[in-house]
Amino acid sequence: MIPVSTLLTFIGVAAILIAIPGPSVLFVIGRALSLGRGGALLSVVGNSFGALVQSVAIALGLGAIIQASIVVFTIVKLTGAAFLIYLGVQAIRHRKRHVSGKPIARRSWWRSLFEGAVVGVTNPKCAVFFIAVVPQFVAVEAGSIQFQLFELSAVFVIIGVISDSIWALAASGARAWFARSPKRVEHLGAGGGVAMIGLGGVLALTGNKN
Repeated sequence: MIPVSTLLTFIGVAAILIAIPGPSVLFVIGRALSLGRGGALLSVVGNSFGALVQSVAIALGLGAIIQASIVVFTIVKLTGAAFLIYLGVQAIRHRKRHVSGKPIARRSWWRSLFEGAVVGVTNPKCAVFFIAVVPQFVAVEAGSIQFQLFELSAVFVIIGVISDSIWALAASGARAWFARSPKRVEHLGAGGGVAMIGLGGVLALTGNKN
């Protein structure tokens, strides 16, 4: 079992890093502006599940492969960037659908979850954190290394859920204020799409294997 002092230190470090707006935060804000509170919170759940899947894969050895191969890391990064750009384009194309303020259809629930999961699985910030930061808090004498990696990664994901949910509620609250004017909502939905396209472009153009 990981020592309590080590776990508390890790929580502090993770909270600080998560507080810095990254792909997940900007993705959730973009979803809140284009889909509203329900779509944003569903995206948070999907995104967190995707990050958890990524952490399990890294704990089982994928981290070593990505760390050793710039090609694999680049593929993961570009896949996530391309998907964000796609979601941004879709948000702009269908911005008028959100003017009515009607609840999200059942089919869209699963779509929001799936799209969030894809972004979470391909989030390079999470991959770098799981590979470069999490192992520093592993205690050899505390038992299974893989289990500790997963345990610490799960803590990171839980903190991320709380943080992203706050962002989602805040951004969707601003959207509700703009909803008094259908045109404002339409422009806001387009703005969320532009934010996701910009985020996808930044991810595609920045970062390296280090």
